[in-house]
Amino acid sequence: MPASPSSLISALSCPPAGVTAPGTGGLPTALAHLPDPRGRRGVRHRLPVVVSAAVCAVVAGCRSYTAIAEWIDDVPAATMLALGINPDRRPSETMIRRLLQALDPDLPTAAIGDWLTGRATTTEEPATRQAIAVDGKTLRGSRSSGSTARHVLAACDQDTSVVLASTDVDRKTTEITRFAPLLDQISDLRGTVITVDALHCQRDHVTYLAERGADWMLTVKGNQPTLHQQLAGLPWRAVSDVTREAGRGHGRREIRTLKILTVSTGIDFAHAAQAIQIRRRRHRLDQPRRFTTETVYAITNLHVHQARPAQLAAWIRRHWHIENQIHWVRDVTYDDDRSQIRTGTGPQVMAALRNAAIGALRITGVTNIAAANRHHA
Repeated sequence: MPASPSSLISALSCPPAGVTAPGTGGLPTALAHLPDPRGRRGVRHRLPVVVSAAVCAVVAGCRSYTAIAEWIDDVPAATMLALGINPDRRPSETMIRRLLQALDPDLPTAAIGDWLTGRATTTEEPATRQAIAVDGKTLRGSRSSGSTARHVLAACDQDTSVVLASTDVDRKTTEITRFAPLLDQISDLRGTVITVDALHCQRDHVTYLAERGADWMLTVKGNQPTLHQQLAGLPWRAVSDVTREAGRGHGRREIRTLKILTVSTGIDFAHAAQAIQIRRRRHRLDQPRRFTTETVYAITNLHVHQARPAQLAAWIRRHWHIENQIHWVRDVTYDDDRSQIRTGTGPQVMAALRNAAIGALRITGVTNIAAANRHHA
């Protein structure tokens, strides 16, 4: 793991050295425009500094309102001053809890996502265009005797693992109906590539993305039986593999191959330009002769001259970064599924704070979030 920044607060509360462009200030500056749900009378601590302190506490591994308040009580006075808080009058646990339970979770997610994207620096060769993965997650710990668990749909930058937008999926709706409202939070989608799982292989989504000027890659499974049958019936045996990757992890070895066919007719899906077949052959390392094979199909509106096969394969594989680098980390490192926060918008806001903490660490090159939490704690 790369060395963690020695100062947690310097990365979150101050602009980077030499940066003078507007909008590149610290996190409190990025949150300054958020509406405060509290009444104006008696407010001692401004919303931007409280939320910024909460993000810092989550970076240090805090998982609850009580832990956040204890972190704020324990840190040195210089840290509080850097965040814009009077060291002699620090926010209480009650105030933090009431504020976070009343906050609209979509607003800080979008603001923090824009801020982190502006600060992100990658050592890798920049991609030809931005790719955004859309996926949902159930907050299992938010379930109570009288209500089901909350569900949140999020959009994540594939390269930086920064969550750009999120929206609540309540019991009266589904992920499908919340797709457009989610991406409406991102001001400009022109030139981006949106990747989604099979649930969002919907014609209305394609129409919406075309209006926003975005390209797309859709996984196709049994929920679109006719389309899936058409893709499976294409002459794949006559096509050579365009990419082949092998890897090891989690006690197994996997070989991934990808084939691409240009489709002009025979596919009942508007604007589809290419069909993709992904085959995954896996075997456990202790059972090298017992293979399992999985075949998955996808379609995209990107033409041959717009993206190379290796880039298409990378976008398909990186789509699962939102699962592996965000959702899995929240479950395992932050114990998200066993969180007892259930009141108001608290579950969604805590999910947003965890996403912000993970994104802040990822853009500095951190790969082990648990080790980074211990470092900053």
